[in-house]
Amino acid sequence: MPRNQAFSEPEYSVEYSADCSVTLPSDPGQAVGRTHEVTVRNSGSCLCLPRFMRLTFAPESLENLYQTYFRRQRHETLLVLVVFAALFDSYILIMCAVVYTSEKLASVSVASAGLAGDIILYLLCRFGLLPDRISRRFVPYSLWILIALQIFCHLGLNYARFHQASDTVGWQAFFSFSFFLTLPLRLTPILLITTVSCGVHTLVLGVTIAQQQQENVQGSALVRQLLANIVIYMCAITVGVTSYYMADRKHRKAFLEARQSLEVKLNLEEQSQQQERLLLSILPKHIADEMLQDMKKEPSQKEMQQFNTMYMYRHENVSILFADIVGFTQLSSSCSAQELVKLLNELFARFDKLAAKYHQLRIKILGDCYYCICGLPEYREDHAACSIRMGLAMVEAISYVREKTQTNVDMRVGVHSGTVLGGVLGQKRWQYDVWSTDVTVANKMEAGGIPGRVHISQSTMECLHGEFDVEPGNGGDRCDYLRERGIETYLVAVPQGSLGRNGISPVLSVTSSNGNSPLLINTTECNGSVEAACNTPEEPEELDTRVVNPSFPNPRRRLRLRDLAERVIDAQENEQELNKLLNEALLERETVQALKGKHTNRLSLRFVDPDLEVRFSVEKEKQSGAAFCCSCVVLLFTTVMEALIDPRLIINYITFAVGEILLFILTICSLAAIFPGVFPKKLVSFSIWIDHTRWARNTWAMAAIFILTMADLLDMLSCTPQVPDSDSTTVAPFSSSSSQSSLGGCLNNPKYYSFIAVLALIATTMLVQVSHMVKLTLMLLITATTGIVNIYSWKDIFDRYDMVRFQEYSSDMVPSKFTMTVMIFIMMVSFYYFSRHVEKLARTLFLWKIEVHEQKEKVYEMRRWNEALVTNMLPEHVARHFLGSKKRDEELYSQSYDEIGVMFASIPNFSDFYTEESINNGGIECLRFLNEIISDFDSLLDEPKFRYITKIKTIGSTYMAASGVTSDVNDGYICMKKEEQSDRERWQHLADLADFALAMKVTLMNINYQSFNNFMLRIGLNKGGVLAGVIGARKPHYDIWGNTVNVASRMESTGVMGNIQVVEDCYNILKEYGFRFVRRGPIFVKGKGELLTYFLKGRDKQGSFINGSTVTLPHQVVDN
Repeated sequence: MPRNQAFSEPEYSVEYSADCSVTLPSDPGQAVGRTHEVTVRNSGSCLCLPRFMRLTFAPESLENLYQTYFRRQRHETLLVLVVFAALFDSYILIMCAVVYTSEKLASVSVASAGLAGDIILYLLCRFGLLPDRISRRFVPYSLWILIALQIFCHLGLNYARFHQASDTVGWQAFFSFSFFLTLPLRLTPILLITTVSCGVHTLVLGVTIAQQQQENVQGSALVRQLLANIVIYMCAITVGVTSYYMADRKHRKAFLEARQSLEVKLNLEEQSQQQERLLLSILPKHIADEMLQDMKKEPSQKEMQQFNTMYMYRHENVSILFADIVGFTQLSSSCSAQELVKLLNELFARFDKLAAKYHQLRIKILGDCYYCICGLPEYREDHAACSIRMGLAMVEAISYVREKTQTNVDMRVGVHSGTVLGGVLGQKRWQYDVWSTDVTVANKMEAGGIPGRVHISQSTMECLHGEFDVEPGNGGDRCDYLRERGIETYLVAVPQGSLGRNGISPVLSVTSSNGNSPLLINTTECNGSVEAACNTPEEPEELDTRVVNPSFPNPRRRLRLRDLAERVIDAQENEQELNKLLNEALLERETVQALKGKHTNRLSLRFVDPDLEVRFSVEKEKQSGAAFCCSCVVLLFTTVMEALIDPRLIINYITFAVGEILLFILTICSLAAIFPGVFPKKLVSFSIWIDHTRWARNTWAMAAIFILTMADLLDMLSCTPQVPDSDSTTVAPFSSSSSQSSLGGCLNNPKYYSFIAVLALIATTMLVQVSHMVKLTLMLLITATTGIVNIYSWKDIFDRYDMVRFQEYSSDMVPSKFTMTVMIFIMMVSFYYFSRHVEKLARTLFLWKIEVHEQKEKVYEMRRWNEALVTNMLPEHVARHFLGSKKRDEELYSQSYDEIGVMFASIPNFSDFYTEESINNGGIECLRFLNEIISDFDSLLDEPKFRYITKIKTIGSTYMAASGVTSDVNDGYICMKKEEQSDRERWQHLADLADFALAMKVTLMNINYQSFNNFMLRIGLNKGGVLAGVIGARKPHYDIWGNTVNVASRMESTGVMGNIQVVEDCYNILKEYGFRFVRRGPIFVKGKGELLTYFLKGRDKQGSFINGSTVTLPHQVVDN
């Protein structure tokens, strides 16, 4: 399946695309095709917004899930709104307490009741005491109604006889904006309830004032004041909608990152399982754990080791089973390559299932030979009985194959009990193997056995305790080894009844791909996958290989990753299931308090880790331009509001023009980094520098708020009246230059200029990528500036305003200059509290983003280890085919080669060196020496000249390699067709294999020189056609089969120590490359008769290679 090459960044899909798709693959870089497409469309239910501000996910189920997530994220911000309401009630109580009269009892009672309601609602929501349905559907609307009632009660009770159009307008604007910041609702209902609140508030004020003043009402002034109120509300709503839009984008981005995080986590577990499955398929867990740890060591640690690492352990009281397919050559000669691999795969896969049932550890597959051990790595008292049952079941299985394929195939099984040394030798093509004298005996038990019977030794029979009936085996008559050592053997009597119930289903279908081939076992029955092989009523579920493939210890269990990975199979077909998994992941993430203690400072909220703080400070925020736009909007609405209150105040228009130009410049500089294609490169570079430099970013934000504050300050100071004479008993008429034009302005409506400060605070709240401490500084600037003007510069204006409005009741009221200043201060505290909450959220989202990034890195690292492991078990070109794919049987790797070279190299006198005495630690030290030899042979393969030689496996002290089985052969002529190549080019890989054999001899000679030993190699070479393939999807095992392999093995076994023996065909090819031979003559080869053979002695001249390079080996005779 095609693999997606990279993650699509969620932030780009949300920030810039009008209609985009976000594809989240299960595995970055090399993902198997589990992908889920997320489309972000500019279409939403809130049609009053511009199209680019209406975002929704497709499919609809994902959008619904996002809304649920968004409501949960806003649950804490709902608590912030409750705190705002409580602060409002506290403000009323404080104002009433400062100058208390009996008439204020009603206001105190209502405010106290409201405060109590706020506290109760906070506790209920904070500790989750309300049912989710009520909390989600009713609490937001209930809180809105509660706040609206408190505002109207304050309006009605505190200003019962003195209503003016400016009453509680600041609080109404404050809460209108706060609804957009905090309510866990969609934009449409928030917009609706805010519009209703502001509309009702304006209507109530207008009607009440008209009724109270009746004949004295000034219609035009009242209309202008109500219009000014509407402008303030419109400003709050406009900025509120922008804030909601920005928050929605940020949460959608976080939501997509959470979805990506889920994909990564699922893939991480999938990769872990794949690595685990591949590794444990050929290595026991205790070996695999140690090997993984060593693989992850630093190179410097490995260099300090005196010897190559060897993973070897001694295991006593085990039973070794060898089983060989008799008549396999006849079967293979009548099958195509694909059919033979399918047959072997099916047969050995069933043997693996039987091994799982009977507690066997499969050691290795040697061509058509299968051997396994019981009692390793964990001891079992019934190890011998389990091995006997395994052997009987294998005989039953092959009998069914014989019947269906109409070929004379059978199973010869030998079992012996004793001690083994189990582990891995070498540095390449890791395969678990066992060594000991008892392993040799078990092998000879199979060789001396009888087809269709289980042949056991005396030691095995003693472990059975009479559980099976046996009869004399007379193995010594068929095997000299058994006779020479006097080993008594027995044949297990076949129990009565079918063994189908023991694990092999008697109901199998067969298929044939062509009419000339025998029928083969169908490998696509049930679901067509060996990975989940069919279970029939006679084949119970307990056969699953999970019995022998326990999971690695996995510390990442919080998300129950294994459960999720199993369930994701359904998720591929079921979007709802994936959404359920995503919801679980989101809930999991939200329950982790990412900002507790060890991460941030409690006061400043800065990360304790300075590097993390630096990374956060340079984090790019794509919405900074929108925040500066809000400052422009606030200044615009402020100017309109002032024009309605005092249309003749010239300074208002001047500050607007200058302020808008300056704010526009700041906004453009901020937007340039977001839209680099629209603006000049220098401006873009400057904008990027601002975004990535904390002090510059803070300076830019402070400049915007400073411009707003200065515009407000200049407007207020331009309306400052002259101080009346001190001996005047009445308030003198104001006679400043602007007094006449301001009679309907600041003199009669001073509160509106404080509302400008409220809008400035709102603009400050909108700043992004700015620390809450910087926002606090700016808010203090606004509050202090407005407070100083109210209390000192405008002292006479507010005193006159209170005197005219409240008349004889003015002594019972808190002066307006103080109420306005305290109101602004309370709002400042509220907005600062919200700013801290927003920064906490931003830092939490940042940590989550870092977590996603770290998990992606873990996926990449897992992939690297996975590839390293697989390519150390399978040839690289086979690993590329196999890795990451859930192959069905039809896709199992198999390949026929017409022209390859095969080499067997053994150390015959190693058996004389090997002893199991205590001085050698029971043979382990002997194997450590063999590990050094094989590791040095492996290191030769890293040389460029030998890059087209593939190590197949080691069998005891025998090293098997092949040339020409890689996808890239012929040393630089890989792109040429076979017909276009000369014989010299076609067989260059065989010459390389011969050079490799000579290099192995030199390597062993050096080892002998250093260790004072006299080991000698006996090497056999052959060339011809083979079948290469991977057997077993559960336990992949790469091997090659065919007559060429058999002859190469015979060349080794019939050879002479210290020599490389080849057949005549190889001699005819290699002599053209300058190799030197000695004719041995005809020798008898089992199954082949007499063959003419030669000994390869070296090269008469320099190696001549196609690419022009030359390598002189120590054994070569160089012509002068």
